[in-house]
Amino acid sequence: MPRYKLILEYDGSAFVGWQRQMNGPSVQAAVEEAISRFAGHPVTVIGAGRTDAGVHAAGQVAHVDLNRPWSMATIRGATNFHLKPAAVAVLAVAEAGSTFHARFSASARVYCYRILNRAAPPVLDRGRVWWLPKPLDTDVMAAAARLLVGRHDFSAFRAALCQARSPVKTLDALAVIRVGDEIWLEARARSFLHNQVRIIAGTLREVGEGRVVPERVATALASGRRDLAGPTAPAAGLCLMEVRYPRPDGEPASVEPAGDRADDQAHDDIEDDDADRHEA
Repeated sequence: MPRYKLILEYDGSAFVGWQRQMNGPSVQAAVEEAISRFAGHPVTVIGAGRTDAGVHAAGQVAHVDLNRPWSMATIRGATNFHLKPAAVAVLAVAEAGSTFHARFSASARVYCYRILNRAAPPVLDRGRVWWLPKPLDTDVMAAAARLLVGRHDFSAFRAALCQARSPVKTLDALAVIRVGDEIWLEARARSFLHNQVRIIAGTLREVGEGRVVPERVATALASGRRDLAGPTAPAAGLCLMEVRYPRPDGEPASVEPAGDRADDQAHDDIEDDDADRHEA
């Protein structure tokens, strides 16, 4: 069966998350149904990041096996046709080898958390940013962010329902970027704990407002106590921007699984909300 790699964009506010569930519409179910309609058989679509309810994606990666070869243009066009009016779009399709796995082959996932830092509330970006009218000091936020980069026990920065077997993660990069009235928190890691990025965002907000000093972040990290970190930021500000792989995208049968699959299942990709469900 030929395998295809998909790059997807979606508005997470319309879904209960990536993963198929009984309590509402999911991105996975919408894409599977759309592909099944033109392919003529049931399919399973595997996503690289199982995003939580309300979390968006600009570069989600998934793979699907079909019963026969199709042109990439047909897969993209037919899937997008059958997805309407769902807030999901297939941006690109590439052939993938049988060893490629959207989730387990990934070497890094990049998330961006958007904060709108101005007096006026959002209108055009409502549902896509966290509106914080009080001025934030990005210099102290960046200083605090640097304390989180590296391999640490992130127990203080994960949800109570996180199913990861180990709280130890390697945060490869965490940048605080001011872009006009917005502040972007860009996080890169192979995997994250449930709500890790959103708790980091909530913590950096407290630092930026002057409620706590940057060193408080190091204290929370060392303690492992959730109550010493900040609140969980709203899902609306979070977006899965990119999923990276060891080899160029679309190179057939060239991507080897990156690391231990058992470990990937443990962390559930990056913020798999409740038992084996969502991420970051």
